[in-house]
Amino acid sequence: MNYFDLPKIDLHCHLDGSVRPQTVIDLAKQQGITLPSYDVEEINALMVAPETCPNLPEYLSRFDLPVSVMQTAESLERISFELFEDAAKENVKYLEVRFAPQLHIQKGLTYEQIIASAVKGMKKAEAQYDIKGNYILSMVKFLPSDTIIPVIDAGVSLLNNGVVAFDLAGSELDGFSHDYATYAQYAKEKGFRVTIHAGEQGNGQNVYDAISILGAERIGHGVAIKDHEKAYNLVKQDDVALETCPSSNVQTKAISELALHPIKAFYKDGIPVTINTDNRTVSNTTMTKEVRKVMEQFELSVEDYYQIYKISVQHAFASDDVKQALMQFAK
Repeated sequence: MNYFDLPKIDLHCHLDGSVRPQTVIDLAKQQGITLPSYDVEEINALMVAPETCPNLPEYLSRFDLPVSVMQTAESLERISFELFEDAAKENVKYLEVRFAPQLHIQKGLTYEQIIASAVKGMKKAEAQYDIKGNYILSMVKFLPSDTIIPVIDAGVSLLNNGVVAFDLAGSELDGFSHDYATYAQYAKEKGFRVTIHAGEQGNGQNVYDAISILGAERIGHGVAIKDHEKAYNLVKQDDVALETCPSSNVQTKAISELALHPIKAFYKDGIPVTINTDNRTVSNTTMTKEVRKVMEQFELSVEDYYQIYKISVQHAFASDDVKQALMQFAK
């Protein structure tokens, strides 16, 4: 089975978790930022989370280094381009990348400049490679909530021209959805689609709330619904796609080991599941690796794979034209 050649779709990938280590070194030198090392292997070791992290904060600490160099328009454009280039080179046909503009204002860039730079890098890659993409604006829950509306407003000018959705990311406290209902509603009124990180570290009730209170059309991770009947039934009934990230789920202890990941059980029961990377660098993965892991661990057939691929197309926040083109790759 040649997993590399399969057409792939990644709907859950973080920009700051998917930076090439060499690029961090290059940008740090350009920007006069002191790094703990200038050896690519040593920088790589600081950016890749261990196979088994003790907890989510340990995993999230791996983002500090890349974010430190992602404070200029040029660096954001380059990193965006390189992520799409790397994905295109392993036959990813469509990629949705999420990032938090709030994390990139340290050197005075406006939210508009930050979003435009990332989109510019993506469009440059689209022009050179057989890949299409979109950006999702993630609001990080530990940052001041008064920044959320300005970020949404900054994305409006590129809506459906590189920007498509609103996301909430960061540590997952029980009942967080109640605090963000007005922001999700505002985003929807502006024309944003909605995907929410939920049911990763938190419980299944968070998934239920993300759908019923925030209007989530997709859920980032969502594995916790396996232990929450009400959330499970709502996901199934409303056809809400789960953006599962198998390697990351094991690393962050959302799931103790891959063999216990619920993706196959969900899939067989008609829950719309998708396979995604989460963070290519931090999780030391690619879409090829994720697909191989899932197919081999759960003994899925090529037919199963193409079913999951079609689910990804159907639930992508892409235009109808792009979806039609993507469906042509499905066997």
